[in-house]
Amino acid sequence: MAAKKEPGSGSMAFAQRIAADLGLTMRQVAAVVELLSSGNTIPFIARYRKEATHGLDEIALRAIEDALEKATALAARKETVLRTIEEQDQLTEALRSAIERCTDMRELEAIYLPFKPKRRTRATVGRQRGLQPLADLLLRQEPLGCSKKDTLQKFVNAELDVPDCGAALQGALDIIAEQWSEDASTRAWVRDQVFANGNVCSRVKRGKKEEASKFDLYIDYQESARRIPSHRLLAVLRGEAQGLLNVSVSIDETQILPQLTQKLIHNRAFEFRQELLSAARDCYERLLMPATQTAVLHTLKERADEGAIAVFGKNLRELLLAAPAGPRVTIGIDPGFRTGCKLAVVDRTGKYLTDTVIYPTPPRSEVQAAGKTLLALIEKYQVELIAIGNGTASRETDAFIGGLIRDHRLDVTKAMISESGASIYSASELAGKEFPDLDVTVRGAISIARRLQDPLAELVKTDPKSIGVGQYQHDVNQTQLRKCLDRVVESCVNHVGVELNMASVPLLSRVAGIGTKLAENIVDFRNENGRFTDRKQLIQVPKLGKKAFEQAAGFLRIRGGDSPLDNSAVHPESYPVVQRMARKLGTNPKSLVGNAALSQKLRPEDFVDDCFGMPTIVDIIAELAKPGRDPRSEFRAVRFDDSVNQMEDLKPGMVLEGVITNVTHFGAFIDIGVHQDALIHISQLANTFVKDPSEVVSVGDVVKVKVLEIDLARERISVTRKF
Repeated sequence: MAAKKEPGSGSMAFAQRIAADLGLTMRQVAAVVELLSSGNTIPFIARYRKEATHGLDEIALRAIEDALEKATALAARKETVLRTIEEQDQLTEALRSAIERCTDMRELEAIYLPFKPKRRTRATVGRQRGLQPLADLLLRQEPLGCSKKDTLQKFVNAELDVPDCGAALQGALDIIAEQWSEDASTRAWVRDQVFANGNVCSRVKRGKKEEASKFDLYIDYQESARRIPSHRLLAVLRGEAQGLLNVSVSIDETQILPQLTQKLIHNRAFEFRQELLSAARDCYERLLMPATQTAVLHTLKERADEGAIAVFGKNLRELLLAAPAGPRVTIGIDPGFRTGCKLAVVDRTGKYLTDTVIYPTPPRSEVQAAGKTLLALIEKYQVELIAIGNGTASRETDAFIGGLIRDHRLDVTKAMISESGASIYSASELAGKEFPDLDVTVRGAISIARRLQDPLAELVKTDPKSIGVGQYQHDVNQTQLRKCLDRVVESCVNHVGVELNMASVPLLSRVAGIGTKLAENIVDFRNENGRFTDRKQLIQVPKLGKKAFEQAAGFLRIRGGDSPLDNSAVHPESYPVVQRMARKLGTNPKSLVGNAALSQKLRPEDFVDDCFGMPTIVDIIAELAKPGRDPRSEFRAVRFDDSVNQMEDLKPGMVLEGVITNVTHFGAFIDIGVHQDALIHISQLANTFVKDPSEVVSVGDVVKVKVLEIDLARERISVTRKF
């Protein structure tokens, strides 16, 4: 969250500009700034302070939070820049005004560049030799009134290592080239030209052609800087990072150098015009273009990062909000060939019950014994669900389970579950603390079972980066990625709500107002005192104060507690409103909660007052009709083709059902049950033009595709939805 400031202080001064930039009203932005400054969380503001923000959603609130953070950082940087230039005794009123008007950090740094402390350059050497006055004279481009030689001779000084006129001229031209290159408007113009007309180029490094085969598309490649898609830019930069490619930004100098020269040299009759032309080329080649290349690539990388991170965040959201199979006894299976299939049984709440190993696949192929063991577990624990990890031996195990269910007419549902990140969780300190006496493979099977019961509750225990729904996630800005993913997890957890008496520490720690320490305190309190029966009991948890209670209470659910409202999204601060509603209908709150027919008789306008506005009242009535309703969709298991278990089984023209595992800018990947995800290229996603794949498919969608091409050597499968 942005740095907290008291309302009315510097943060409020930014509200007007933020409102203009985001297209919001000053009242909305000022309200959000004040709420954030008072320690309120984004989920809480979005859900329970709609009157103050006039209904701003989480996206708009995050945009204000980010803008406030940037404005605060910019203001702090301005203070540093002003102080530094003032200490150099070079701060003019015009310069101060330009700095204070700055609205962009990059623009501010461009203004500050000439005043930054520098390493030793050719220009600094020239200044040390007393040649700045000569440079200033040449920069004015005014008639000299004497010969070129006489002009230069005045600056010859053996003691300052300026032995002759040539040395004096060269030193002055070095100063001029640097000053031109540091002019903010010149740099901006060159950068704009390169963005508009330049190309991103990549070439294979000498002697690396064989190693660079995985980057075969980019071995000799160029694309317009303003059009290059984020995934292609990140690909070439990855090749460069691995020491296989050289990446640069190029532009035809005939498109830019003549115009640059005209901007810099305005007196065609000036005696030193030819020398200044030479300085202009030196400025362009040695200083401006290298700096511009770096700046352009940096900006393109920032944009690509932003796009890739947004894709990752959207995919993660879809995965976290995937349909839960629900609180049913489940067997989780971590398949394997040589080491067998690890089985773990968990109860309706996800509590571990038992584990074992079966060997239904080669090399042991103990099919009968495996079937007998599995049937015994199903009967003993009344198992309703079987979750099969989608790793090694998954399709063979899936076929075995399917046959068992079919042959014995079992009322059991099987589902293939992504194992991404499960091994990382099972070897983590958290898993070790939860199951200190269990093998990591058993912990993995437990996690797979729980992922089927409730994906959100289980996946919050795993680093989002390891879940496998990103695009170049290791190449993008890691700080920004972490920030985005943390926000997505927080948003999803609070959107769904958390069962207070079942939630783990990782899940509770994502609830608004509750961090890891408070989550641990809640679980410890629950373990010592038994289940919570009333939201108000949270106040008894050590170090959980009124502010934390205010932020968290509405997102915590108590099933079967003293008050049915505690199992709803109605905030405790609004309970008096529900009591008024019940009195209006001549009933009590308990009878009103969950009674859709009764709640429909309520008129929202009858309950609006100075404390509760129309948005809150409308939300309360909707929640009373369906209290604690899970916003996630209904669970549906994908049906893989039993005759297709590996890539060799695929044939062009086959129509198969699968589940979308990842969505990128260039298409989507789909698991069709052969251990290798197939690609649906963006051009094959629909019969109509698709600009953004996320507009037509999401992670977790179950769809049908037709096989187009199978490349066994490169392990690539192309499929289409156009049939």
